[in-house]
Amino acid sequence: MTFHMPFKASALTRYALIATISIASTVASVTVSAQSIVVASTTSTEQSGLFPYLLPEFKKATGIDVKVVALGTGQALDMARRGDADVVFVHDQVAEEKFVAEGFGVKRLPVMYNDFVLIGPKADPAGTKGKDIVEALKKVSTANGQFISRGDKSGTHAAELRFWGQAGLTDKMGVGYQSCGCGMGPALNIASSSAAYVLADRGTWLNFKNRGDLVVLVEGDNKLFNQYGVMLVNPAKHPQVKVAEGQKFVDWIVSAPGQAAIAGYKIGGEQLFFPNAVK
Repeated sequence: MTFHMPFKASALTRYALIATISIASTVASVTVSAQSIVVASTTSTEQSGLFPYLLPEFKKATGIDVKVVALGTGQALDMARRGDADVVFVHDQVAEEKFVAEGFGVKRLPVMYNDFVLIGPKADPAGTKGKDIVEALKKVSTANGQFISRGDKSGTHAAELRFWGQAGLTDKMGVGYQSCGCGMGPALNIASSSAAYVLADRGTWLNFKNRGDLVVLVEGDNKLFNQYGVMLVNPAKHPQVKVAEGQKFVDWIVSAPGQAAIAGYKIGGEQLFFPNAVK
């Protein structure tokens, strides 16, 4: 009986070794296939439908999954400052350049642009319709028109405050001014339900379905230009940043295939974003 014990032990050892190798291989396979990064971005890239269109193309090219956390630009940058993201993709150039200067971002690269538009009720009680955003806001203030502000430190909110400042109306927006502290989609919903004015990025507006009586009233002003940039979070600040995978996303989004994918995203035949990465 004792003669057979070493054989049984040896067989069990072999089976255990085979099982261990098999499990290790499976874990390795899962790890490889589960490559992923976190991108802190704006509500406009998500709510416009751009990311659901782009990310399958990126995964097809690289095998990397992307988890998007859609916030206002200021909140997205704060998230990256805490080390909770690998890449930032936002639209407030001044804030982005400050982020890099503080050492939190490796390098800011331009990716694409669209524009802001002033949305409001078709009846336009404040008489804003035209091309001049500053004059339009003066009219909203004078008329005490209902105006919904994002109020969330987003790129859109920063642009809106900049325009109020250019109008000489900082803190004088009128009694109809309301800050919702919310994303672009919810702000548009509030404006729709209350027949209010709101500054929006064109991409989210084109993808917005609950328009009610809202229409575009001001567009075409050069001040309404809306540039987007992308940055890898600096691993010198946060060693946990997935540098290789994050850099692949940055490289792809500014590459010819990434730029072509951005240009190819349309709603009703209308292009939402215009690629302008530096070649």
